[in-house]
Amino acid sequence: MLQLERAKANPILVPDESNWWESKAVFNCSVLNDGKTIHMLYRAIGEYEDYVSRIGYASSNDGLSFTRRKEVAITPEVDYEMYGIEDPRIMTIEEETYVTYVVLSNYVKNNPSISTALAKTDDFSHYKRLGIITIPGSEDKDVVLFPKFNGESEFQRYMMLHRPSNWVGPQYNTERPSIWIAEGDSVTNFEKHLPLVKPEQSWEALKIGVGVSPIKTKKGWLVIYHGVSTDHVYSAGAFLLDIKEPHKILGRTKRPLLTPEEDYEIKGDVNNVVFPTGACVLDSKLFVYYGGADKVCCVATVDLQDLLDYLLSPECSI
Repeated sequence: MLQLERAKANPILVPDESNWWESKAVFNCSVLNDGKTIHMLYRAIGEYEDYVSRIGYASSNDGLSFTRRKEVAITPEVDYEMYGIEDPRIMTIEEETYVTYVVLSNYVKNNPSISTALAKTDDFSHYKRLGIITIPGSEDKDVVLFPKFNGESEFQRYMMLHRPSNWVGPQYNTERPSIWIAEGDSVTNFEKHLPLVKPEQSWEALKIGVGVSPIKTKKGWLVIYHGVSTDHVYSAGAFLLDIKEPHKILGRTKRPLLTPEEDYEIKGDVNNVVFPTGACVLDSKLFVYYGGADKVCCVATVDLQDLLDYLLSPECSI
């Protein structure tokens, strides 16, 4: 059984009491390696009364030691963001950098409805809002877009993975919140949706959700995801999709790659949480970034080829 190896430096980002907007919690970080710098966006909490999230920025040369920017990267500005901006995911599509993030219809304590919005940036300082991209009423989060490369023709359209929590029941062909795949004619318009991956194992029996934008490899699209057990333990797994037919699953972990064991994963604002939201490849290793117990940012690694071989082995057969 393959496992991710936690960095000895964990947690790599902790709350900064000297900076009010990130003084209580920093977690669920996403990264982009542009070949020179590893850019990170992370969710930050500065107070617990209303629990309004903001997004911070940090950068690194080695994927382990990050330098934070003091100013907020993305703060609630437009109507649909006013109750918080959560769980950013960074991705590159046609050489443009995009960020998906969760937005709420009301304060967390008021049980708000959930949507996912999209923004675009070219410097991680300025962000152009492109609006909400999920269907009203679907309670949709854990949204990532596939890279779409110039000059390639894997897809005739744009594609997205997402987790609409309300799409459950016979009419949706799934009994628990699952990962769906969607097609559209732009990064903001997706009209064809199909269930792709459903909860199967005990460690993911309650629900599952995508962690990072699909990573293109020689063996297929690598996707890191999270699963939640019935006793609300969050763990990390992976699956591999066919390059030209991303609706086809080539392999999937039956056991988690990472599950809460360390204190910073077991005890926090939400206990027993390993929540992957970012990944990049450095020197043939896959760095998987995750939130620990909704409190801190962490990273774990695995040899990329070892993971791909594992996903294509009988142990991960579909």
